[in-house]
Amino acid sequence: MHRAYIGIGSNLGDRQANILAALQRIRTRAQIDRVSSFYESPPAEGAAGPAFLNVAAEVATDLDRAAFERFVLDVQVALGRTTTARLEARPIDVDLLVFDDSVHPDLAARHYNVVPLAEIAPAYAHLAKQNGQTGLRKRERSLHFDANRQEEAPEVRLSLNRVGVSSVRRIVHLDIDGHPRVFNGEFTMVADLAPDKAGVHMSRFSEILEEATLDVLAETSGPARIERLVESVARRIVSSQRAIRADVRLRADFGLERWTPVSGKRGEETYTLIGIAHADESGTRRVVGVEAEGMTACPCAQLMVREHSMHELVDAGFSEEEATRALDALPVATHNQRGRGAILLGVDEAHADAIRAEDLVEIVESSMSSETYDLLKRPDEFFIVNKAHHNPKFVEDVVRGILARALDMYSDLSDDTFIFASQVNYESIHKHDAFAEAFGLFGQFREELKTGTYVTAKTDLASWLGTRHSAVLVSS
Repeated sequence: MHRAYIGIGSNLGDRQANILAALQRIRTRAQIDRVSSFYESPPAEGAAGPAFLNVAAEVATDLDRAAFERFVLDVQVALGRTTTARLEARPIDVDLLVFDDSVHPDLAARHYNVVPLAEIAPAYAHLAKQNGQTGLRKRERSLHFDANRQEEAPEVRLSLNRVGVSSVRRIVHLDIDGHPRVFNGEFTMVADLAPDKAGVHMSRFSEILEEATLDVLAETSGPARIERLVESVARRIVSSQRAIRADVRLRADFGLERWTPVSGKRGEETYTLIGIAHADESGTRRVVGVEAEGMTACPCAQLMVREHSMHELVDAGFSEEEATRALDALPVATHNQRGRGAILLGVDEAHADAIRAEDLVEIVESSMSSETYDLLKRPDEFFIVNKAHHNPKFVEDVVRGILARALDMYSDLSDDTFIFASQVNYESIHKHDAFAEAFGLFGQFREELKTGTYVTAKTDLASWLGTRHSAVLVSS
């Protein structure tokens, strides 16, 4: 990787938007590590147009110098630059200031480049001191107002449990089973609101999200795990909003390579990754999990069809023994439906890396009558239907299967490990859906399996996280 410093300037149109657009395009072929503040300067003597807005950025790229310069030129053209004339006004201007150890020969004379550069690269601060800052002014990145209605007292002095933002979409880089992946994630971020505050600062949630993402990435050598990202965001909300508690949820769709069961066709199936975190003055807790789709075949209807088929066969002259053998050999008809199952696990930091998304997907899928696929050839369809009808499941059976498989797979985890399991069946013959869920600590479920005694006071998600309500955090 090559290390480079670039200067980006604009003096036509929405200057700040032009610079941000350039940074976004540069990110497609280079890693941007740092960006300076915005600096405004008058155009050079003899130059046309209004004042320039400039920044400096530190980047890492695998392109060699010639290729990087061509790429930067393409970025400028894409953003509307039509001339390379030296003193012409322009919507965007990207200059290569330093590439590895090679420094632009005119850098010391360019106060509009060297001052932003010195802010992010102290090694070049001496050039800024030599040059001076005549006509250069550091710009705030946003307008500031003294009015702050959120901090004032409301008309009705009552506290609120959760106030915040939902459906915040961001591109996030996450680690899935040791592999870096890019996701279109959806965040929900909420905090409690004291009775003496009119509101929370909604815009700060997005700022917190960006800052926390950068911090988590800086702490690791690669993409972050989902639970660490939401935990960091929740911690920052408590601090920034001066809240007693905060909750953050991230949902992100991801794909896993799958092969159809008979035809062997390769495909990628989509699942949902979930991270939930709660933060308060005492610390943070988080859970991580997945949602996966499959299908179930109804045992109740199947039993009725079997009973009816038995009578029909006997009436047709078959003995009960012959009828039973026939019905045992063949899958009996029943109605089936698509289902969506979920599992969430809460573990201590020492065991966080033991939880793999692919393992959680397999726990959920294998608990249903059969897994499903986007791509199916006719032999695959037969295999799935046959498998499901030989393996009928109530919605309750699926949830119990998720719990049992998780207890087996993670048998080395402590009794304090939290688990949540749910299943919703989108019924095919009823005008309602069937739903079941269970939650508790590993120790509580182990006690039930060992003694057969109903442990009634199980730990729910809200209690384990330390929050008061979990309804907004867990979807069914």
